[in-house]
Amino acid sequence: MSGGDDFVAAQRRVRAGTLLIASTTLTESIFARSVIYMIEHNDEGSLGVILNQMSQTAVHNLLPRWTDLAASPRALFIGGPVKQDSALCLGVLKPGVDPGLIEGVRQVDGRVVLVDLDTDPEQLAEILEGVRLFAGYSGWSSGQLDDELGQDSWLLASGLPRDITAPATVDVWSSVLRRQPWPLPLLATFPDDVMGN
Repeated sequence: MSGGDDFVAAQRRVRAGTLLIASTTLTESIFARSVIYMIEHNDEGSLGVILNQMSQTAVHNLLPRWTDLAASPRALFIGGPVKQDSALCLGVLKPGVDPGLIEGVRQVDGRVVLVDLDTDPEQLAEILEGVRLFAGYSGWSSGQLDDELGQDSWLLASGLPRDITAPATVDVWSSVLRRQPWPLPLLATFPDDVMGN
């Protein structure tokens, strides 16, 4: 397969539920060592949220009704640089729940759903394992993400429900890399600061 064929194959693999894993060469501050869960990817553009950038703001301070459903740590996460004054919510359904029968949720991929924050959380408590709330999102205009993939800024992987609600003790970037085919797990040990190594 030529480099061009690799690029086309990568484009086809991006879909809702795909993880974008920041490559070791992507050092822009907000995206360095980030893992982005893709919510939408189509001809009009792409939208996702950074899973591993926790803020210092408790969910209780901004959206107190959602505190009990929020996965630990119960903090707001920084979803990306776009519209940080708005919130998105991803939830993980309990096994066997049909998202098509539930008002207030829209299936993203498998058990992962986008939750309408205007919904009463008590109505969803029986069907959700937990939610993660994000301030802002990461967005790309049409073709922009494809260009970044062509520059090897991102590695692609399939997302798992546990990636959405990972506890603070889990380094999501390293964890996702470790479960990829060889030799990608080697990148999981890549130091934050190469010069200090």
